Amino acid sequence: MKKNLFSQKQVFNYLGIFFLLSLCLATAAIASSPEHGGGKHWLNTDWYRVMNFAVLIGALFFLLRKPVSQALNGRIEGIKTELEELEAKKKEAEKKLVQYNEQIASLHNEAEKILAEYKKQGEAARDRIIEVSKMAAAKLEEQAKRTIENEFKNAKVKLQEEIIEKALVRAEKLVKEKITSEDQNRLVDEYLDKVVA
Repeated sequence: MKKNLFSQKQVFNYLGIFFLLSLCLATAAIASSPEHGGGKHWLNTDWYRVMNFAVLIGALFFLLRKPVSQALNGRIEGIKTELEELEAKKKEAEKKLVQYNEQIASLHNEAEKILAEYKKQGEAARDRIIEVSKMAAAKLEEQAKRTIENEFKNAKVKLQEEIIEKALVRAEKLVKEKITSEDQNRLVDEYLDKVVA
């Protein structure tokens, strides 16, 4: 805390010097006035005036000494209090500045952590998407293989049916060409024998 500009003792000393100077100036002014002969001689009334003025100054000094010192002390105390308050506010502001700087630093760290977390989540999402895509591609490939196998089996069955059909047509044609009426009668008889039995 700063020191006071003047102590109480110094204030009284300055006030005393001020009153003495005022007294000297007043005496010189009275002595040099033209009605008193321009400073040629002093009359008894001049001494009474000087004494009246000195008594007035002394009375004012003693009467005003306490209120003036109290006013000055009050002002000094007010300035002290103000300085203490300002010092406290300064310390509080410095603490807040340190806190704000720490918060800014922690926010910077927090932002870096958040960015790192989002990057990590993005990479994990990318890996999941790639994995899902691979699984979907594998399913499509498996489905395509099954479809091809089914088509191949269907084509094989159709081909066998066509071959059988053509073989039957060919066999029927051969049978018609090679069978005689005696063979037909014999086949009918054999069929009837089987039916009857």
